[in-house]
Amino acid sequence: MTSRIAYGRRHLELRLPPGARELSPRAVPPLSRPAEAIADALRRPTGSPPLRALAAGRRHACIVVSDITRPVPYRLLLPPLLAEIEGAVERVTLLVATGTHRASTPEEKLEMFGPEALARCHVVDHDSRDPSQLAALERTTSSGTRAWVNKRYLEADLKILTGLVEPHFMAGYSGGRKAVCPGLADLRTIQALHGPGFLEDPRATSGVLEGNPCHREASEVARIAGADFLLNVALDLERRIIGAFAGELDAAFRAAVACVDGYCRVEVEEPADVVVTSGGGYPLDKTFYQAVKGMVTALPA
Repeated sequence: MTSRIAYGRRHLELRLPPGARELSPRAVPPLSRPAEAIADALRRPTGSPPLRALAAGRRHACIVVSDITRPVPYRLLLPPLLAEIEGAVERVTLLVATGTHRASTPEEKLEMFGPEALARCHVVDHDSRDPSQLAALERTTSSGTRAWVNKRYLEADLKILTGLVEPHFMAGYSGGRKAVCPGLADLRTIQALHGPGFLEDPRATSGVLEGNPCHREASEVARIAGADFLLNVALDLERRIIGAFAGELDAAFRAAVACVDGYCRVEVEEPADVVVTSGGGYPLDKTFYQAVKGMVTALPA
C-alpha cells in the first residue's frame, strides 16, 4: 500500500505495511469559480448588510490578514474584497495579524498578497511587543483580562477580519475571532491565552467550541475591540477553496465551522502502534512551532 503526506512544498511518498489505515478528511468538491463565490458571499453575507453598504461613508478600512504561517489564498480573496470597498473608503490598510510571530518579509508579502494589492494598500505588521502600537480595551473579559490591541485597528472606522477556518489544537477552530486575539493582541494577553489557566481545560482542544475557554476569551476580546465584517474560507487538502463565508463575526464564523466540521472528522476504533503524519506542508510546516500542530492533532490516534 502506498500513500503520501504533505511535506514542505512537495509530498513524502510512503510505503505502508499490510493492514495500515489511511485517515483523511471526507472528499469535498472545490468551488469551480472561487472568485465569483467570494464576491457573492460579500454581497449576500450572513447576519450583516453587504460589505459595500457597510463601507459607504467610512474613511479608513483596516483589513486584518494572516501572516505566512497560514495558507490563506489572499490572491483570490483580496481582489473581490477590495473591489467592494473601492471608492467608498479613502484609504485601506492591510494589517498583518502576526500575534507573537516575527514581521513578514517583503518577499513573503509579495507571495501572500500579490503586486496589485501591495500597490493599492498600505501593509503593516502588528508587533505585540511595541507599546506605541497598542491601546487598552475599554473593558475586561469575563476572565478578568484587560487586553491591549493594535491601535491602528481600533482607530479604523471599518474593521474587516479575514482568515482560514480549520481545526485548531487549542481554540477548537481557527479563523473568526482569532484574527484579533491572538492576532492583534499584546504579548501579555497572548501569553495568558496560551497559559495553563486556559490550556489545562480539557475542552481547549481541536474541534471543540462549546465550553472552550480559549474560544471564549478570544471571542470576548474580539467583540470588545469590535469587528464590522468577516471573510473566512475553508480549504481542502490541496488548498483549494471549498467554501467562502462572509458577514457578522460570529454568524459567518459559525457557518464556516459547520462546513469544516462536516468533513474533517474521522473515527478511530483504537489507538495505533505507529502514526505517521506531518505538519501539513508549506507554509504550515515553515516553522518548528507551527509544525508541532501535526503531532498534537494525531495524539488521539
